[in-house]
Amino acid sequence: MRETIRARGHENVSAAHGSTFEVTTDDFLTPAGDCILGIEADRAPADFDSEFVAACRDADAVVTATFAAGDHEETVTGRGHPDLTFDSDRSAVGRTSDYVDDRTVLVGAEFAAEGFDRELVAALADGAELTVTLTVEHDD
Repeated sequence: MRETIRARGHENVSAAHGSTFEVTTDDFLTPAGDCILGIEADRAPADFDSEFVAACRDADAVVTATFAAGDHEETVTGRGHPDLTFDSDRSAVGRTSDYVDDRTVLVGAEFAAEGFDRELVAALADGAELTVTLTVEHDD
């Protein structure tokens, strides 16, 4: 199963955060938002299909986020968690930790914003269009 979010970069995209990455529906980004990779997202976790959400609530679920902008692509793998709510109507956040709030779409990510390919980050800082594809599978 998959969900797709379309967003765009912003001049303040720095991807410097060490434990999270985020895409937001907000139409602005301050330099303090160092985990944010895209703004003006067309969807948020609250918009996701209920079957996708249920699949992500399985502790054995493998959740993958693929970020594509122009010729650049980065994939981050994490896992699901029983406490995921997908209630946020504003932001989707991936975390390297097990912390869960209404914005969390995956936990245990293999890396955070600071680990993203710098060419992808540069493209986003130039305002590139961003497509984020979230997929969920079960590790049987």
